[in-house]
Amino acid sequence: MPESRTKSGQFVTPGDRLGVIEEFTPGPGTYAEQGTVYSEISGRTLIDMLNKKVSVYPMVRAVTFPKVGSTVFGQVLDVQSRTATLRILKVEENAVTGFFSGILHISDVSPGFVENMFEVCKRGDLMRAKVISDKNKVFHLSTADKNLGVVHALCSRCGHLLSLKGRRTRCSRCGKIEKRKVASDYGNVEI
Repeated sequence: MPESRTKSGQFVTPGDRLGVIEEFTPGPGTYAEQGTVYSEISGRTLIDMLNKKVSVYPMVRAVTFPKVGSTVFGQVLDVQSRTATLRILKVEENAVTGFFSGILHISDVSPGFVENMFEVCKRGDLMRAKVISDKNKVFHLSTADKNLGVVHALCSRCGHLLSLKGRRTRCSRCGKIEKRKVASDYGNVEI
């Protein structure tokens, strides 16, 4: 049988023939049917000659937006006594495509009682939260689990990074102690 004419970087669409299984094993974005490897998606081919494998990678990213049940990462834009507004930057580990914001209500912060939102977060803090509702096209968030909450915060007096001391955050530069609802991995999250 003649060798395949498929080359790395070639644009293919679903169903395009890439080769036979004697030449290549199917990789991501491909499938094999009756001994022939086909493209499963539109994209560019990648031929791994060392492992004799063909793959197809999409040219555009999939659209990423928050969904109910997903964990999001965002920056606090505004804090009121009963709510905070977050700009959602990531869904799970993927950057969002577009501008999305979410509302964190005081009743969804913690299983226990919280006096006001200024004890939970401050403007500019980076938080991890869970989307619990998208009613009326508004993303409602929760930080009630211990792995959810503020993951990175700056001192509201001098702007220095706050470190965690017990259950409170403290500025190592000016000594100010501030309350936050911190995530279990506060300070260990790569931004």
